[in-house]
Amino acid sequence: MKWIYKVAEVELSYKPSIKRKERLKIKSAKDAYQVLMSTFREGTVEHREYFKVLLLNQSNEVLGYQLVAECGISACPVDIRVILQSAILTNASGLIVAHNHPSGNLEVSSQDISITQRIKEAARLLDIALLDHLILTADSYTSFADEGLL
Repeated sequence: MKWIYKVAEVELSYKPSIKRKERLKIKSAKDAYQVLMSTFREGTVEHREYFKVLLLNQSNEVLGYQLVAECGISACPVDIRVILQSAILTNASGLIVAHNHPSGNLEVSSQDISITQRIKEAARLLDIALLDHLILTADSYTSFADEGLL
């Protein structure tokens, strides 16, 4: 007897639209802040919380970014699998994650530290480096790497 099963085919794709010579290179947290801020529509940084990831190659050139979560005003649950899926899809070697604080407060919370450590450990298992986690406001940022929190 021959069994016939219907199984959904999974198709994932990444189509870089920027030529290699045009890729932005991240050399500092300030560079990452500027690139990330350019991904927000005007006025949205102070409206609600967003969690994003910058995907980088071994030369710290930006392969792309992804909006991981769009949340409320005071909390933003993050699915780490979504971050790692994007990293694998783009063959990223490094990640910079970021979220904004609509309040304008740049202080790092215990929840921020917890999710950072969980992302770092999950990425490490795939030989992907978590290079930084930025907290963004319209005027400035806090870098976990610069503050020694990674």
